[in-house]
Amino acid sequence: MQTRKLLVATALLSMTASVQAKVKLLPIFSDNMVLQQQTAAPLWGEAKAGKTVKIVTSWDKKTYTTRASADGKWRIDVQTPVAGGPYEVSISDGKPVVLHDVMIGEVWLCTGQSNMQMPMEGWNVKMNADEIAASAATTNVRLMHVDNAISKLPTTDMPNQKHTWEKCSPETVKNFSATGYFFGKELAASRGVTVGLIMTCWGGTDIESWMSGRVLSTMPDMKQAVDAIANDTLTDAEHEVKYQQEMAAWYESTGKTEGSIAADGTVTWAAPTFDDSSWQLLPQPKKIDEVGYSNFDGTVWYRKTIDIPARWEGKDLKLELSTIDDMDMTYFNGQLVGHIEVCPVNRVYTVPAALVKAGRAVITVRVFDSGSAGGLRGNADNMALSCGDDRMSLGGEWRMKIASNMNDMPKAPVNPVNNPFIPTVLYNAMIRPLVPFAVKGAIWYQGENNAPRAYRYRDLLPQMIADWRGDWQQEFPFMIVQLANYMQRNDQPTESEWAELREAQLLTSRTVKGTGLAVTIDVGNPDDIHPTDKQSVGHRLSLAARHTAYGEQTESRGPECESYSIENGSVRLSFSHTTGGLKTHGDSLKGFAIAGGDHKFHWADARIEGNDIVVSSPQVPSPLAVRYAWADNPDCNLYNGAGLPATPFRTDMWTGVTVGR
Repeated sequence: MQTRKLLVATALLSMTASVQAKVKLLPIFSDNMVLQQQTAAPLWGEAKAGKTVKIVTSWDKKTYTTRASADGKWRIDVQTPVAGGPYEVSISDGKPVVLHDVMIGEVWLCTGQSNMQMPMEGWNVKMNADEIAASAATTNVRLMHVDNAISKLPTTDMPNQKHTWEKCSPETVKNFSATGYFFGKELAASRGVTVGLIMTCWGGTDIESWMSGRVLSTMPDMKQAVDAIANDTLTDAEHEVKYQQEMAAWYESTGKTEGSIAADGTVTWAAPTFDDSSWQLLPQPKKIDEVGYSNFDGTVWYRKTIDIPARWEGKDLKLELSTIDDMDMTYFNGQLVGHIEVCPVNRVYTVPAALVKAGRAVITVRVFDSGSAGGLRGNADNMALSCGDDRMSLGGEWRMKIASNMNDMPKAPVNPVNNPFIPTVLYNAMIRPLVPFAVKGAIWYQGENNAPRAYRYRDLLPQMIADWRGDWQQEFPFMIVQLANYMQRNDQPTESEWAELREAQLLTSRTVKGTGLAVTIDVGNPDDIHPTDKQSVGHRLSLAARHTAYGEQTESRGPECESYSIENGSVRLSFSHTTGGLKTHGDSLKGFAIAGGDHKFHWADARIEGNDIVVSSPQVPSPLAVRYAWADNPDCNLYNGAGLPATPFRTDMWTGVTVGR
């Protein structure tokens, strides 16, 4: 018996030693992976210091050898052939790890915020069941999903990564980027190769989160924040305590300034006895922009008076407020019952039994919106107060008051714990670990969060592109999705943060070599920041990539204004990218506005003359400037014969609303 135990123990030790002898690889090196064709593709990992690491590739039977450094790191660049496969890659430091079903093809990063993250299933992507079913046979697209992670410092590891490379199928595509999938599927079909897509994105994030500290620290207004992140020594628990203290002080100080909180700290506007009769009475849920406050960011208060049935008295109640953008402080009869700082998530709070008395009661919600369309939003069916199965709808009329404009408020504290909105943290954890995996290029769908600082984006986007290219030591092609139409449509020409962000994206595509632009001004949704037509987005990205990255002589952009001249009370605009001629989708051109020396824009008449458009208005006899589709959600209809929409533009350089932010 002792001998048998000894043999078993020896075998277990031998197995453990064998397992430990295997090289350690990041999850981006797995079965089903795609390597970029015709390049020196880096493979790297860890082994015991000084160990010899060998790689054998089945496409050429070639053996590559290196030795792990003193810290156990190693890297080998393998020469890849033209697209094809499947192949095997064997990596060994004595105990081989074999990667099966490896394809050689084209590899693209799919990155940005929620519109890139938006999956094929679950967010009502505009598609039919046949489209998903067909993807099962789309073996020419493979998927790698980088799990969400943050890091204060650049890391080369992926410690919490669960996903590895997967073949595209009805199941694997469900939670993958719809934009990325449609882009990859079309690119694979047009190029006749396998396309590997690496999805690394996080909804609701700023571009600064995706940029390195070394770049942001060169900007005077960012250096202090970047240094603070890099030198941070507090634990998460300590940060949480500190943040809650700072946030409580911020709420109180801003409340005192706006008059909602008394000098002694009492939240007077939440008191059941407070007179709110002067507040607006408006149907809810509605975004702030939809009730006459376009482009408003700041603090808004809501109050609703209800009658509590006697049968509910002394019982816990469930309070549901659907989604709120961004932060809320929710009160029941003057007592705080809930507070969430994440947008957009459903608010579900408990009203303690001790607060529940029969008769009149008041629900008060203070909302702080830091950008885009905020307020009480979502679905009225998800707004209710209930006691067990007994339910009272809270949809309908609420009192509302605009309290403070964000531009007049001190900046709100930021919680650094698991916070993807902090500069550098997503670059550190979700971009840096991918370097230097060989890629062909990147597609980028982001900007919604940066719209309030659109002028700054003119510098940030080009610098981020240069930053990533520097990491990869390769000026890879970079395709940009221009923001879609969104929010309430205006009756008259107006200024627009979103228009200025689109302009920043257009300028980047014109000034930064190797970039392309997918215009989506016609496929948005005025009621949803996440438009469901991702097929059009993927198609236009693929056109941009085919032209920019692969040199195909195909039209990849819609009409773009190149020059203008003023003549006899009108403005003549000359366009490029007019393949097939300038076209109007509809009876007449829409979306053009014209202004004179007073800088006041009026809707204009516009007509097509060859590759030019002539714009005029009887209200502007001496015009100086023209704008097209210059709004959050413009009514516009100019296309070229290739069916691609014109990008929004302006001929003036007058100061925008986001200058200086």
